[in-house]
Amino acid sequence: MKIIRNLILGLVASLTAFALTAADNDGFVSVFNGKDFTGWDGPVDNYDVKDGAIVCKPGKGGTIFTKEEYADFVVKLEFKVPAGGNNGLAIRYPGKGNTAYEGMCEIQVLDDNYEKVKGKIDPRQAHGSAYGMVAAKRGFQKPIGEWNVQEVTVRGSTIKVVLNGTVILDCDLSKVDMETVMAKSKHPGATRTSGSFGFAGHNDPVEFRNIFIKKL
Repeated sequence: MKIIRNLILGLVASLTAFALTAADNDGFVSVFNGKDFTGWDGPVDNYDVKDGAIVCKPGKGGTIFTKEEYADFVVKLEFKVPAGGNNGLAIRYPGKGNTAYEGMCEIQVLDDNYEKVKGKIDPRQAHGSAYGMVAAKRGFQKPIGEWNVQEVTVRGSTIKVVLNGTVILDCDLSKVDMETVMAKSKHPGATRTSGSFGFAGHNDPVEFRNIFIKKL
């Protein structure tokens, strides 16, 4: 059964990846040209462009972000993580500060086997989670070294994350009890209604490519 499940997930991911190349035909616009950081801001020197992908330099990080801002939107992209890799998607980022708190949230990009490599984490730190606030489902990431396909829909206070064809997060941040969030550290940006989209690097060479956004 596991082999069949993996074959199905692989087929879904392959079809979705193909669709990404033509995403702009459905109102999606590419926000990364695959060559340089035109249209991006932040500490871009901490990142490389390699084989058409944005790669965080080992030991570097910080949040790079689109110069254009978005309110409600859908982003489609592919990502690949190394063993123990950690990064994040900056949602409605204001251009400064920690996106997990100053932005609407940081959607975690994390190796599903992170705990085997680097140690225990809170469930709200797992891949696809709204960092520190809402935990995503686990077990739908592809093996290390393979590209994953992810779609994130942000509408009002809601966020939905689809990983390789499976919904792993569907939440409303307005309903999160901020007294119960991880470490009880409040998220002042959770109610932010617009901002940039970006990547929050954390020292690991996580890769992103085929990045398309559609405004809603």
